[in-house]
Amino acid sequence: MPRKTPLVIGHRGAPGYRPEHSRSSYELALAMGVDAVEPDIVATKDGVLVIRHENEISGTTDVAQHPEFADRRTTKKVDGVALTGWFTEDFTWDELATLHSRERLPKLRPSSASFDDAQPIMRLPELLDLVRDGSIEHGREIGVVLEIKHATYFREIGLDLAPLIERDLRAAGWADGAQPLIIESFESTILGRLRERGIAASFIYLIEASGKPYDLVAAHGRSAPSYKDTVTPRGLDALVGHVDGISVSKRMLLAKGSTLVADAHARGLRVFTWTARPENAFLDAEFRGAGGKAALGDYESEWAAIARSGVDGVFVDHPDLGVAFFRGDPPA
Repeated sequence: MPRKTPLVIGHRGAPGYRPEHSRSSYELALAMGVDAVEPDIVATKDGVLVIRHENEISGTTDVAQHPEFADRRTTKKVDGVALTGWFTEDFTWDELATLHSRERLPKLRPSSASFDDAQPIMRLPELLDLVRDGSIEHGREIGVVLEIKHATYFREIGLDLAPLIERDLRAAGWADGAQPLIIESFESTILGRLRERGIAASFIYLIEASGKPYDLVAAHGRSAPSYKDTVTPRGLDALVGHVDGISVSKRMLLAKGSTLVADAHARGLRVFTWTARPENAFLDAEFRGAGGKAALGDYESEWAAIARSGVDGVFVDHPDLGVAFFRGDPPA
């Protein structure tokens, strides 16, 4: 029987309240009633998968305060974009384990920033164990939506993520379908490679509102299809049999006259959207209110428009608000 409400997914845990991807962020999301949590993974020099939104970590850790790592600061091109900072692939896990998590948006979320420097970086196996234990503790099935970051870039520098992901999923008991697992990426090729490895998961193709996927640009250059090409009826047709669904920017759903969800559903594809955030800084202009960027705007009206689109899953930064709105049964 199809769900009447979308999956509510804790985007990086509960980053509206705790530094993203920290242990307490995930623990809070589980306690607030999410259906799943979404960790992002990148790799270390020695092949350890760590939970970070990006491989450049100056904005989410205290690495800049470690003089022993000052010489690791560098500039690289990641997916064709020049970035300056500290990168996970230049550290061993033992070195990264000495760092602590920090709030990425301290001016916008000062309460979350009060938890800075209190928690170390997590590895993927730790997160998988945390969710399994949380399912038992809270008495309900909780899933993982695993986002793979920069797979082509990592492979180009000799860190192939596919075998590393398979290693950790199999070791933790998350590869055989016993636990609810979704794997997503902005690069479809890594999804195909993991499917070929026999990982039992739903595979979801992340799609930006503009631009082109780096894996296809690396393979085909200027002739690579754009993300916009992918969400046309012809583009969706090409996804059938290769992925189980798509995950799109909310802007694509809120666009006037959008039929994206209906078009995808007609082809048997699930549709997720990101990210439902209540602060004015993140709302579409028509839903913003008074009080500045950090104040809560008319998020319920924006979220109602998202719900009316018929999406199958919504990523949220404030799990309590997301569960209460999209499911209507906030935990006691």
